[in-house]
Amino acid sequence: MQRRLSGVLAAVAASSVTLSLAAVGGLTSPAAGHPGHDDPPDPVPDAQFQKVTLNDRPGEPMDLAVLPNGDVLHTTRAGVIWHNDAETGVNSIAARVPVYNHDEEGLQSIALDPGFDGKKNSWVYLYYSPKLDTPADDPTTASINEGDAPLDGTKADFAPYKGVIRVSKFKLVNDKVKLNTERPVIDVPVDRGICCHVGGDIVFDSKGNLILATGDDSNPFESDGYVPLDERPNRNPAFDAQRTAANTNDLRGKILRIKPGKRGGYTIPAGNLFRPGKAKTRPEIYAMGLRNPFRIEIHPRTDKLWVGDYSPDSKTPDPARGPDGKGKWVQIEKPANFGWPYCATDELPYVDYDFATKTSGKPFNCAAPRNTSPNNTGLVKLPPVEKPEIFYGFGVSPEFPELGTGGISPMAGPAYQYDVRKTRGKTPVAWPEQYDNTPLLYEWSRDYIKGIHLDGGEVAAIEDVIPGIVVDNPMDMEFGPDGALYVLEYGDGYFAENPDAQLSRIDFIGAKGNHSPEPKVTATPSAGLAPLKVKFSSAGTTDADGDQLKYAWDFDGDGRVDSTAKNPSHTYRDEGSYRATLTVTDVGGKHRGRHASADVDIVVGNQTPVVEFVTPTPDDTFQFGDTVSYEVTVTDDTEVDCSKVTVTYILGHDSHGHPQSTANGCTGTLTTTVPGGHDPGQDDLSAVFVAQYDDGELTGSAEVRLEPTTAP
Repeated sequence: MQRRLSGVLAAVAASSVTLSLAAVGGLTSPAAGHPGHDDPPDPVPDAQFQKVTLNDRPGEPMDLAVLPNGDVLHTTRAGVIWHNDAETGVNSIAARVPVYNHDEEGLQSIALDPGFDGKKNSWVYLYYSPKLDTPADDPTTASINEGDAPLDGTKADFAPYKGVIRVSKFKLVNDKVKLNTERPVIDVPVDRGICCHVGGDIVFDSKGNLILATGDDSNPFESDGYVPLDERPNRNPAFDAQRTAANTNDLRGKILRIKPGKRGGYTIPAGNLFRPGKAKTRPEIYAMGLRNPFRIEIHPRTDKLWVGDYSPDSKTPDPARGPDGKGKWVQIEKPANFGWPYCATDELPYVDYDFATKTSGKPFNCAAPRNTSPNNTGLVKLPPVEKPEIFYGFGVSPEFPELGTGGISPMAGPAYQYDVRKTRGKTPVAWPEQYDNTPLLYEWSRDYIKGIHLDGGEVAAIEDVIPGIVVDNPMDMEFGPDGALYVLEYGDGYFAENPDAQLSRIDFIGAKGNHSPEPKVTATPSAGLAPLKVKFSSAGTTDADGDQLKYAWDFDGDGRVDSTAKNPSHTYRDEGSYRATLTVTDVGGKHRGRHASADVDIVVGNQTPVVEFVTPTPDDTFQFGDTVSYEVTVTDDTEVDCSKVTVTYILGHDSHGHPQSTANGCTGTLTTTVPGGHDPGQDDLSAVFVAQYDDGELTGSAEVRLEPTTAP
């Protein structure tokens, strides 16, 4: 650990705020410099890859799963499951899952059963927030938001907001997820009505065990950018991460490992952190001490688990509170404790802090952490903190300078499994052998992909992977059975369908490979009353190799070809919403049959609602802590029901945001939070308000972003 230790101390010494030696566990002197990593492999030129868009209107994208036949299921936080057909390119809705979606909750993750074949086994797993009877905002009481949990109160006040996030499995039948086939597997508790860190991800190991990552379900915004340890008895328990991530008797802030039952439920496999029956522990726990392990992946044969864990927000260390924010990438091969909220790494302890008296105590002991919080229901003595393979902050990391600078949003990606039998002319999009068994680390806020090379558990090299191909806020990625990389991109924006959001596939085509066509589609008009005659155009469609192309149009999304003309017309006689798809196929290239699709929405008899903010406006003066009154107008061709209008307040932070509260109604108020420990001018904080209206078929939205005039 000497190499890591030297880099950490050098970073502390260079900081504008001096961290006392006691705060990092009694270390005596900083060491300058750090050994460099081995030279990574020469990157494969970007020109040998091609990015192909599969769905450029994916809603607010959350997670994806690639089926054995190349089809893709991908989800939105609001509960929509999209299906992309690999052959036709048609994007259709596979299900609408009813979800509770206050703050960050909703539909989080989707995964296929390890034995999925689409026939005898068609089980799909979802991690989602069932609606339950959790309080929601009453639009008739504009000055009160009943959906927000109180920040202070008694256990009785907090009790109505106790909920769960559920793993269930469902059958996929004819490209539809059948909600009536649900078989619940496991419920994870959650404190609703208050932000944050309720995300989760699902993978399966080689023995068929389900591995679930869970966030710490704790509010970070009143902890000055360090750790939420608020033990005051009247405070909402969400302000104390000791009750979850450091609690051996709680499922949050963990990696869980269970064996799903055929009819639902689960059993406990051998080898987890705590044996079944041990008092004050949950045997489901495989790893603990995690803050927000948003994305995990696993090696399909060795079961090495890769975890990306998000960082706190402080950009400087403080001798009274602890180190600056550190994101982590870890490889887990055995049960372990990764330290949160007591330690950022095994050598970087936080400092105990009394939120009642605002005084600091001693640094926590990472070798023997103890959980003495009154909110703890588990063991006091915890396992020692495991060292991470990679950790980094907002600035240049002395240990890992290859990771650059910016926000801290590490995502654990997959490791490509090269298969020579599939790549020799059979799957011309498969990635090259160079990337075989190289786990990927991708960064949501820095828009890149890195390949991690390990040697004896230490990082030997970090390489750039397709650095010239844009991945805009990558949300999830998987290698498909064809050897291509499938990527779900969130785009820039806040809890809505952002302009750059998309589902894409990144193909390897080689130095002399054949490109997929790049289709373009327009429709005139794209909306109107029935019967509606629409003229379609493929103008702008190109092929980089100049090959002969074949055109196929599906006007109604039923998977059947309706026209092979370049620029056809079609009359829609029935009211409804249609997604017309153009699939263009290369019929003259080296690998004939390469195709790509583009689509356009056609609305017959029902217009998309137009949502607009009357107030607030971007020019309004604003300070954090203000109660903001809003008024929203909705224009639609049917009667507007204001109870279906939702307005969400989001704390904007750099290029991302954290939803804090949701109100219902065309008018109302939302009280903005005061983000402790932040300087709005330096930290690029804003208050973002997103209004949405769904008329049962179509959704309209609007957004207003308010910049604070002064620091809170």
